[in-house]
Amino acid sequence: MSLTAKLLLSPLLVAQALLARSRLPRLPEAEGERAGSVGDGPLEVSVLIAGDSSAAGVGVEHQRDALALPVAQTLAALSGRRVHWRLHARSGLTTAQMHEHLARELAAEPAGAFAADFAVIVTGVNDVVDQVPSRRAVAAREALANRLRNAHGVRHVAFAPLPPVHHFPGLPQPLRWIAGADARRHDRALAEWAATRGDVSHVPLELVLNRGVMAPDGFHPGVRAYRQVAHDIAIHLASLMAR
Repeated sequence: MSLTAKLLLSPLLVAQALLARSRLPRLPEAEGERAGSVGDGPLEVSVLIAGDSSAAGVGVEHQRDALALPVAQTLAALSGRRVHWRLHARSGLTTAQMHEHLARELAAEPAGAFAADFAVIVTGVNDVVDQVPSRRAVAAREALANRLRNAHGVRHVAFAPLPPVHHFPGLPQPLRWIAGADARRHDRALAEWAATRGDVSHVPLELVLNRGVMAPDGFHPGVRAYRQVAHDIAIHLASLMAR
């Protein structure tokens, strides 16, 4: 999408964004525990899941149908290990805000309380919504990955790709098309940066969205979408563990 076209459409896009925000139902974060252990294998692995509303499970009622717990359950089944998992997530956060939020939460814990072998980061849609430049979003991801690696000993940080925003039925056209183009640009920048490092990765995920797999707001995942994403993330983590 050219900057010229965006500028020409900006009055319509702003109006559509405000209208969509006022009309979309505000769904709560999923209820349920945000930490636990699953599996009974002789070996253990710990996983941190952090991010925005999609990490928090907005769109479903309980964490068992959201992202973090199903990732842990599937990873335990795939790896034969006991998986210790924990979730730090809050709706509406950009990548930079997520970094700040996570840093505050981990700093508030007793020394040595935090430990994770792998981290899964789910952010990006709010970068698109807030018009954060892709280079700044990548810089925020790099700072977050460096903190997790250097300050907390996380071995590998896996970044979930941005979803296909151009398939979000809750957004009107042309806002949906333009936001989708921005999301694809952000995701390309994320993938290109991740390819330069051996300690981070861009999770391969092919997700087709429609009203049948999404939440009632047409903006967040539903049970079926969360199930697919959790399965693909768990497969990716299992492949990293096998290296």
